[in-house]
Amino acid sequence: MAPAMAEGRPTLLALRGVGKAFSNGVTALRDVDLTIREGDFLSLLGPSGCGKSTALRLIAGLSTQTSGALDWRVKVDPAQIGFVFQEPTLLPWADVFDNVWLPLRLKGVSRAKAEPAVMAVLERVHLERFAKVVPRELSGGMKMRVSIARALVTRPRVLLMDEPFAALDEITRFKLNNDLLSLWQDERFTVVFVTHSVFESVFLSNRVVVMAARPGRVFGELAVDAAYPRDEGFRTSAGYAALCREASDVLAGAMNATAGSQDDGH
Repeated sequence: MAPAMAEGRPTLLALRGVGKAFSNGVTALRDVDLTIREGDFLSLLGPSGCGKSTALRLIAGLSTQTSGALDWRVKVDPAQIGFVFQEPTLLPWADVFDNVWLPLRLKGVSRAKAEPAVMAVLERVHLERFAKVVPRELSGGMKMRVSIARALVTRPRVLLMDEPFAALDEITRFKLNNDLLSLWQDERFTVVFVTHSVFESVFLSNRVVVMAARPGRVFGELAVDAAYPRDEGFRTSAGYAALCREASDVLAGAMNATAGSQDDGH
């Protein structure tokens, strides 16, 4: 299957022969080759244990590969990388404003100076009226919006997202998918998005990279050539259904390859 080449976009990061083995003997990744281009919305799709989250942590600099290289073709400061985890990981005693202010506060930006940026990003995620609310008073979807706002308040160049919507109901998930695409189209940061969902990966991405486990590796890649913006019309279109079937076929191949492997995955 031909990869999406994202013509005209310069390469941001190239993973070349990247491997990650843990001290307990588990091989999380082996010989991963992957190119991420400026402005990509790239989804990593695959079964549990295929190393998707491990790859994300390597890109974020939260872990170090044991073989191969991460070749940043464009200089990206670690402060320009935002990370949204599967759980919102909010400070339970702090209100929404203070949770979003946190990364700026850690950089020495005062509350007063941070206020315009914090309120602007809260408006973008439709939470400007909830700035003084604490996390226990928010729904699951609202907590995830706060987490996304916190990642975006520093105006990241790269946004890494590790199954951020997996625990949410379908209606909330669809709404957050729509809002995320709107933010991405406006800001044009690069997104690497980990998901188990074929439907989510196809709806969001211009490229879907399918991974197999034991060991974690790139199995195939699907170009999603549908135009943006994408809406409910796209979700119910024959083109979307055909792309989902194609992605499902590649994923099935990856899972069969996993089942036939003798190595451990993570």
